Amino acid sequence: MDTIVIVGYVAGALTTLSFVPQVVKAWKMRETRDLSLAMLVLFAVGVILWTLYGTWVGSLPIIAANVITFSLILVLLGLKLWYK
Repeated sequence: MDTIVIVGYVAGALTTLSFVPQVVKAWKMRETRDLSLAMLVLFAVGVILWTLYGTWVGSLPIIAANVITFSLILVLLGLKLWYK
């Protein structure tokens, strides 16, 4: 595997994993008041666009990281709406 692809996977893993503590905290605390709905929606749209970009350029690290990140955003959005 090419070094640049490995860097892509590591970068994607780290940025994706950075969302996990927020999801866990929101889930456990049953509180999402401090999360901006506008930020979550805008971030979700950006992640979708990154996924499209990754698909167009054929970059599996970009696609994988953003699909997983989008899933985590959906969980946060769901919790945000559920706990409102």
